[in-house]
Amino acid sequence: MSLFITSLNSGSNGNCYYIGNGQEAVLIDAGISCRETEKRMARLGLSMTKVKAIFISHEHTDHIKGVTVLAKKHQLPVYITQSTLAGGNLALQRVVSFAAYQPVQIGGLTVTAFPKYHDAVEPHSFMVSGNQVNIGVFTDIGAPCEHVLNHFRQCHAAFLEANYDEQMLEQGRYPYYLKNRIRGGHGHLSNRQALEIFTQHRPSFMTHLLLSHLSQDNNNPHLVQEMFDQHANGTQIIVASRHVETAVFQVHATNFVETVAATPQ
Repeated sequence: MSLFITSLNSGSNGNCYYIGNGQEAVLIDAGISCRETEKRMARLGLSMTKVKAIFISHEHTDHIKGVTVLAKKHQLPVYITQSTLAGGNLALQRVVSFAAYQPVQIGGLTVTAFPKYHDAVEPHSFMVSGNQVNIGVFTDIGAPCEHVLNHFRQCHAAFLEANYDEQMLEQGRYPYYLKNRIRGGHGHLSNRQALEIFTQHRPSFMTHLLLSHLSQDNNNPHLVQEMFDQHANGTQIIVASRHVETAVFQVHATNFVETVAATPQ
Protein backbone atom coordinates (compact mmCIF):
# COMPACT_ATOMS: atom_id res chain seq x y z
CA MET A 1 0.00 0.00 0.00
CA SER A 2 1.95 3.01 -1.25
CA LEU A 3 2.12 6.01 -3.56
CA PHE A 4 5.01 7.27 -5.67
CA ILE A 5 5.99 10.94 -5.68
CA THR A 6 8.54 13.19 -7.32
CA SER A 7 9.17 16.83 -7.99
CA LEU A 8 9.84 17.34 -11.69
CA ASN A 9 10.74 20.98 -11.02
CA SER A 10 10.17 23.38 -8.16
CA GLY A 11 10.80 27.11 -8.18
CA SER A 12 9.81 30.41 -9.74
CA ASN A 13 11.03 29.07 -13.10
CA GLY A 14 8.44 26.28 -13.08
CA ASN A 15 6.58 23.87 -10.82
CA CYS A 16 5.35 20.36 -11.52
CA TYR A 17 4.76 17.50 -9.07
CA TYR A 18 3.94 13.85 -9.85
CA ILE A 19 1.85 11.68 -7.51
CA GLY A 20 0.69 8.23 -8.50
CA ASN A 21 0.05 4.59 -7.68
CA GLY A 22 0.94 1.63 -9.86
CA GLN A 23 -1.85 2.29 -12.36
CA GLU A 24 -2.50 6.02 -12.60
CA ALA A 25 -1.05 9.35 -11.61
CA VAL A 26 -1.80 13.06 -11.55
CA LEU A 27 0.36 16.10 -12.08
CA ILE A 28 -0.06 19.03 -9.74
CA ASP A 29 0.69 22.10 -11.88
CA ALA A 30 2.44 22.12 -15.26
CA GLY A 31 4.91 24.95 -15.10
CA ILE A 32 7.63 23.47 -17.29
CA SER A 33 7.40 22.67 -20.99
CA CYS A 34 5.77 19.54 -22.34
CA ARG A 35 9.10 18.37 -23.73
CA GLU A 36 10.90 18.93 -20.43
CA THR A 37 8.11 17.19 -18.49
CA GLU A 38 8.34 14.15 -20.76
CA LYS A 39 12.13 14.12 -20.64
CA ARG A 40 12.31 14.23 -16.86
CA MET A 41 9.65 11.58 -16.41
CA ALA A 42 11.45 9.31 -18.86
CA ARG A 43 14.71 9.69 -16.94
CA LEU A 44 12.84 8.55 -13.82
CA GLY A 45 11.23 5.57 -15.54
CA LEU A 46 7.76 7.13 -15.31
CA SER A 47 5.29 6.82 -18.17
CA MET A 48 3.06 9.66 -19.35
CA THR A 49 0.42 7.02 -20.13
CA LYS A 50 -0.19 6.67 -16.40
CA VAL A 51 -0.92 10.38 -16.01
CA LYS A 52 -4.70 10.80 -16.12
CA ALA A 53 -5.19 14.45 -15.16
CA ILE A 54 -3.49 17.76 -14.42
CA PHE A 55 -4.57 19.91 -11.47
CA ILE A 56 -3.76 23.62 -11.52
CA SER A 57 -3.28 25.47 -8.23
CA HIS A 58 -3.40 29.05 -9.58
CA GLU A 59 -2.74 31.11 -12.70
CA HIS A 60 0.84 32.32 -12.18
CA THR A 61 3.08 31.49 -15.14
CA ASP A 62 5.41 29.19 -13.23
CA HIS A 63 2.45 26.87 -12.64
CA ILE A 64 0.69 26.90 -16.01
CA LYS A 65 3.14 27.63 -18.83
CA GLY A 66 3.36 24.02 -20.00
CA VAL A 67 -0.24 22.96 -19.47
CA THR A 68 -1.76 23.80 -22.86
CA VAL A 69 0.69 21.77 -24.94
CA LEU A 70 0.99 18.95 -22.40
CA ALA A 71 -2.77 18.52 -22.03
CA LYS A 72 -3.39 18.68 -25.78
CA LYS A 73 -0.66 16.24 -26.74
CA HIS A 74 -1.63 13.64 -24.16
CA GLN A 75 -5.38 14.33 -24.22
CA LEU A 76 -5.52 15.06 -20.51
CA PRO A 77 -8.32 16.77 -18.62
CA VAL A 78 -7.22 19.87 -16.76
CA TYR A 79 -8.88 20.44 -13.39
CA ILE A 80 -8.95 24.18 -12.81
CA THR A 81 -11.37 26.73 -11.37
CA GLN A 82 -13.14 29.06 -13.77
CA SER A 83 -11.51 32.09 -12.17
CA THR A 84 -8.05 30.59 -12.56
CA LEU A 85 -8.81 29.61 -16.16
CA ALA A 86 -9.82 33.18 -16.97
CA GLY A 87 -6.92 34.66 -15.03
CA GLY A 88 -4.42 32.52 -16.90
CA ASN A 89 -6.03 33.22 -20.28
CA LEU A 90 -5.70 29.53 -21.14
CA ALA A 91 -7.10 27.81 -24.23
CA LEU A 92 -7.70 24.25 -23.05
CA GLN A 93 -9.64 21.49 -24.76
CA ARG A 94 -10.74 19.45 -21.74
CA VAL A 95 -11.54 21.62 -18.72
CA VAL A 96 -13.08 20.31 -15.51
CA SER A 97 -13.94 22.69 -12.70
CA PHE A 98 -13.27 21.79 -9.09
CA ALA A 99 -14.29 23.32 -5.79
CA ALA A 100 -12.64 23.40 -2.38
CA TYR A 101 -13.32 20.35 -0.22
CA GLN A 102 -15.12 18.48 -3.00
CA PRO A 103 -13.00 15.35 -3.64
CA VAL A 104 -12.23 14.39 -7.23
CA GLN A 105 -11.72 10.72 -8.05
CA ILE A 106 -9.02 9.86 -10.60
CA GLY A 107 -8.96 6.07 -10.69
CA GLY A 108 -7.60 4.96 -7.35
CA LEU A 109 -6.54 8.48 -6.39
CA THR A 110 -8.64 11.08 -4.61
CA VAL A 111 -7.64 14.72 -5.06
CA THR A 112 -9.04 17.31 -2.65
CA ALA A 113 -8.40 21.02 -3.08
CA PHE A 114 -8.55 23.59 -0.30
CA PRO A 115 -7.98 27.38 -0.15
CA LYS A 116 -4.69 29.07 0.69
CA TYR A 117 -3.31 32.59 1.10
CA HIS A 118 -1.58 33.71 -2.09
CA ASP A 119 -1.84 36.72 -4.39
CA ALA A 120 -3.77 34.92 -7.12
CA VAL A 121 -7.44 35.02 -8.10
CA GLU A 122 -8.52 31.72 -6.53
CA PRO A 123 -5.50 29.74 -5.25
CA HIS A 124 -5.71 26.21 -3.90
CA SER A 125 -3.47 23.61 -2.33
CA PHE A 126 -4.08 19.89 -2.78
CA MET A 127 -4.18 16.62 -0.90
CA VAL A 128 -3.79 13.50 -3.03
CA SER A 129 -4.85 10.26 -1.34
CA GLY A 130 -4.75 6.62 -2.35
CA ASN A 131 -3.75 3.23 -0.94
CA GLN A 132 -4.27 4.71 2.55
CA VAL A 133 -1.53 7.29 1.89
CA ASN A 134 -1.97 11.08 1.98
CA ILE A 135 0.34 13.38 0.02
CA GLY A 136 0.04 17.15 0.50
CA VAL A 137 1.17 19.87 -1.90
CA PHE A 138 1.67 23.09 0.08
CA THR A 139 3.47 25.72 -1.98
CA ASP A 140 2.87 29.40 -2.84
CA ILE A 141 1.47 30.05 0.61
CA GLY A 142 1.58 33.47 2.23
CA ALA A 143 0.75 32.27 5.72
CA PRO A 144 0.10 28.91 7.41
CA CYS A 145 -3.70 29.06 7.74
CA GLU A 146 -5.81 26.33 9.35
CA HIS A 147 -6.63 24.82 5.94
CA VAL A 148 -2.93 24.09 5.45
CA LEU A 149 -2.20 22.99 9.02
CA ASN A 150 -5.16 20.62 9.24
CA HIS A 151 -4.12 18.85 6.04
CA PHE A 152 -0.42 18.81 6.94
CA ARG A 153 -1.26 16.88 10.10
CA GLN A 154 -2.71 14.10 7.92
CA CYS A 155 0.20 13.68 5.51
CA HIS A 156 2.48 10.69 5.11
CA ALA A 157 4.55 12.92 2.82
CA ALA A 158 4.36 16.54 1.72
CA PHE A 159 5.72 19.10 -0.67
CA LEU A 160 6.18 22.12 1.60
CA GLU A 161 7.30 25.55 0.49
CA ALA A 162 10.48 26.98 2.02
CA ASN A 163 10.86 29.95 -0.27
CA TYR A 164 13.21 32.40 1.41
CA ASP A 165 15.62 33.04 4.22
CA GLU A 166 14.42 36.15 6.05
CA GLN A 167 17.87 37.72 6.39
CA MET A 168 18.80 37.02 2.76
CA LEU A 169 15.55 38.60 1.57
CA GLU A 170 15.98 41.66 3.77
CA GLN A 171 19.58 42.24 2.68
CA GLY A 172 19.08 41.21 -0.94
CA ARG A 173 18.73 43.19 -4.15
CA TYR A 174 14.93 42.99 -4.50
CA PRO A 175 13.07 46.32 -4.39
CA TYR A 176 11.18 47.04 -1.19
CA TYR A 177 7.72 46.50 -2.70
CA LEU A 178 8.71 43.02 -3.91
CA LYS A 179 10.19 42.09 -0.54
CA ASN A 180 6.90 43.08 1.07
CA ARG A 181 4.93 41.11 -1.52
CA ILE A 182 6.93 37.96 -0.74
CA ARG A 183 6.71 38.24 3.06
CA GLY A 184 3.43 40.10 3.35
CA GLY A 185 1.05 37.24 4.12
CA HIS A 186 -0.11 36.48 0.57
CA GLY A 187 3.26 35.67 -0.98
CA HIS A 188 5.49 32.83 0.15
CA LEU A 189 6.58 30.92 3.24
CA SER A 190 9.97 31.59 4.78
CA ASN A 191 12.29 28.84 5.96
CA ARG A 192 11.36 29.68 9.53
CA GLN A 193 7.62 29.46 8.86
CA ALA A 194 8.04 26.16 7.06
CA LEU A 195 10.15 24.76 9.89
CA GLU A 196 7.50 25.78 12.42
CA ILE A 197 4.85 23.94 10.42
CA PHE A 198 7.07 20.88 10.27
CA THR A 199 8.12 20.79 13.91
CA GLN A 200 4.77 21.76 15.42
CA HIS A 201 2.30 19.95 13.15
CA ARG A 202 4.14 16.96 11.66
CA PRO A 203 2.30 13.69 12.29
CA SER A 204 4.28 10.78 13.70
CA PHE A 205 3.77 8.84 10.45
CA MET A 206 5.23 11.49 8.11
CA THR A 207 8.15 9.86 6.33
CA HIS A 208 9.11 12.25 3.48
CA LEU A 209 9.25 16.03 3.30
CA LEU A 210 10.13 17.66 -0.02
CA LEU A 211 11.05 21.28 0.59
CA SER A 212 9.84 23.20 -2.43
CA HIS A 213 9.78 26.47 -4.35
CA LEU A 214 13.11 27.75 -3.00
CA SER A 215 14.05 31.22 -4.20
CA GLN A 216 17.17 31.39 -6.34
CA ASP A 217 18.14 34.79 -4.93
CA ASN A 218 16.86 34.66 -1.36
CA ASN A 219 17.63 31.13 -0.23
CA ASN A 220 20.29 28.44 -0.23
CA PRO A 221 19.53 24.71 -0.63
CA HIS A 222 22.37 23.69 1.70
CA LEU A 223 21.11 26.07 4.38
CA VAL A 224 17.59 24.66 4.12
CA GLN A 225 18.78 21.04 4.16
CA GLU A 226 20.88 21.58 7.26
CA MET A 227 18.14 23.55 9.00
CA PHE A 228 15.54 20.80 8.58
CA ASP A 229 17.88 17.84 9.06
CA GLN A 230 18.40 18.98 12.65
CA HIS A 231 14.70 18.39 13.30
CA ALA A 232 14.05 15.44 10.99
CA ASN A 233 13.42 12.81 13.68
CA GLY A 234 13.16 10.02 11.13
CA THR A 235 11.52 11.99 8.33
CA GLN A 236 13.55 11.99 5.12
CA ILE A 237 14.22 15.59 4.08
CA ILE A 238 14.62 16.31 0.37
CA VAL A 239 15.24 19.76 -1.08
CA ALA A 240 13.46 19.92 -4.44
CA SER A 241 15.55 21.50 -7.19
CA ARG A 242 14.63 24.34 -9.53
CA HIS A 243 16.83 22.75 -12.21
CA VAL A 244 16.29 18.97 -12.21
CA GLU A 245 13.86 16.34 -11.05
CA THR A 246 14.20 14.60 -7.68
CA ALA A 247 14.29 10.84 -7.35
CA VAL A 248 11.00 8.98 -7.15
CA PHE A 249 10.08 8.20 -3.55
CA GLN A 250 7.78 5.41 -2.47
CA VAL A 251 5.58 6.42 0.43
CA HIS A 252 3.95 3.61 2.39
CA ALA A 253 0.77 3.62 4.43
CA THR A 254 2.41 2.02 7.45
CA ASN A 255 4.75 3.63 9.93
CA PHE A 256 7.63 1.66 8.40
CA VAL A 257 8.74 3.34 5.20
CA GLU A 258 11.61 2.83 2.80
CA THR A 259 13.78 5.94 2.78
CA VAL A 260 15.48 5.07 -0.47
CA ALA A 261 14.26 6.18 -3.85
CA ALA A 262 12.07 3.65 -5.63
CA THR A 263 10.67 3.61 -9.13
CA PRO A 264 7.22 2.13 -9.78
CA GLN A 265 7.11 -0.89 -12.03
